[in-house]
Amino acid sequence: MRNENELQGVSLLGDTGVKYPTEYAPEILETFVNKHPGSEYLVTFICPEFTSLCPKTGQPDFAKIIINYIPRERMVESKSLKLYLFSFRNHGDFHEDCINIILKDLKKLMDPLYIEVKGIFTPRGGISIYPFANWGDENHQELVKSRLAASFVNEI
Repeated sequence: MRNENELQGVSLLGDTGVKYPTEYAPEILETFVNKHPGSEYLVTFICPEFTSLCPKTGQPDFAKIIINYIPRERMVESKSLKLYLFSFRNHGDFHEDCINIILKDLKKLMDPLYIEVKGIFTPRGGISIYPFANWGDENHQELVKSRLAASFVNEI
């Protein structure tokens, strides 16, 4: 069981009065200590209801966002991640920008060993867009290259 010291900085979890942000809000992200920093393991988040806005038309875009990371010392708290992803609801940016922003914000927040973010956006105008971005430290460059190569879509 985690003690109070290990839960410092986790304020949103269990707070039933939390308000959903209406604008992009990276400051809402919270972390907690990884109790297993000597073990490399994978954490996956899937957000099936991500929304953002087209920066030109203001029309809504919908996607499934998949985040995979190998933690180092800090891990992202899931409720804060949910609220952070919700904060894109009124954010006007292209699909590729949203994915790269998410990757950069989480990288800065946690300093993971490896992280990747993929967006599976609902087709609009007859075209599907599946942006993928990843990053790894110096010991995970082979993973960076192999995961990027594996993300190329040949056909569905």
